[in-house]
Amino acid sequence: MHNQELILLTHVTTESVNDGFLPAARNLGLSPVLLTDQAEAHRKHFSQNGLPAYPEAIIACDVFNPLAVIEAISRRGQKPAAIFSNSDHLQTSTAIVAEYFGLPGKNWQVTYRAKNKAEMRSYLSEQGIETVRYAVASELESLAKAAAELGFPCVVKPREGVASQEVGLVRDYAELAAHCQAVWQSRPGQVMLLEEYLEGPLCTLETLGDGKGLQALGGFHVRLSAPPHFVELEADWSSELAKQQEVLNQIVRFGIGFGSRHTEFVLTAQGPRLIEINYRCIGDRRDFLLEQTLGIPLFETVLRLHLGESLSALPLVPRAAAIRYLTPSADGQIVTAPMPFSRRDEAVDIGLSVLRQAGESIMITHSNKDYLGVLTGVGADADTVHQALAQARAGLAWEIR
Repeated sequence: MHNQELILLTHVTTESVNDGFLPAARNLGLSPVLLTDQAEAHRKHFSQNGLPAYPEAIIACDVFNPLAVIEAISRRGQKPAAIFSNSDHLQTSTAIVAEYFGLPGKNWQVTYRAKNKAEMRSYLSEQGIETVRYAVASELESLAKAAAELGFPCVVKPREGVASQEVGLVRDYAELAAHCQAVWQSRPGQVMLLEEYLEGPLCTLETLGDGKGLQALGGFHVRLSAPPHFVELEADWSSELAKQQEVLNQIVRFGIGFGSRHTEFVLTAQGPRLIEINYRCIGDRRDFLLEQTLGIPLFETVLRLHLGESLSALPLVPRAAAIRYLTPSADGQIVTAPMPFSRRDEAVDIGLSVLRQAGESIMITHSNKDYLGVLTGVGADADTVHQALAQARAGLAWEIR
């Protein structure tokens, strides 16, 4: 497999790519080439020493435009071994380009309607898979009409949003208009999706597929911040969620088959209802936690699918795992921050990733971008893991002034 190029499309720099997929590509004997619209930020990251793996090349490219990507790859003069992206934004570009070069990839129609949440809702109801009431608006005129159709309370979010950014629960028209106006001030014409509010616990389902079969790995039970925001604060791993057959059937009917995906759903009184189908690996360090918990080389397994290998049944170790996201209580400047660590307490492996350092400024956005640090624990049983995390958390502080 020597000198085989893996073309990796990326937008912003992420730990998943830099510490997950790049080392995995090297382990598989691939030469990873990054195509990105943020080449400078990537070059800056890779100019640091002591990183787990480096790309073969970093090429500036409008990765949102599949034609620009095809051209950039064609200029290299050799057909790549695989084309891949873990970016939420770039799944459709990647799928179109993989199809052009005759390489394994996702169906671009499916990636498009997974990313465009209004298209997802429309397809789910057209196909009779699931009906969640929704409406779209891109300015005040259409907002009043959309609100009248839908009623309150409802959830409002950007149609192609990520990481809980600009998502809110609104209880009346005044709240809805204020929320949308705030978004439209910075991005006029941004299409906002309004959806009926689904009541119940939030869960995820993590699956892998080779285009012939799907394997459910399990999922997370997620605890969110208090309304009106939807910031993920805690998540506990559950192998049992792999048995959510109704959700599995729904995503298969939606067209999901190839590669990795992370599906969010609410367990309502009427059964599970889909929130989002993210056609990529789970993020916010839960991908690393998944690899550690299940005892599988997750990043390598995903890349092997894009190399055209079949998915053999993965032997999953049913261990307990949990993640805690540490968030600020006020805006300001960080004066002190804890040191990252990785250690074994009694029967639990505990790790702290520090995302925001001393000297950085904090502006609360009520999204996953607010995380100061991420605390993870893996062990034999949930109670022990939860206790160990609570003890570790008690001693952690970011001083903000």
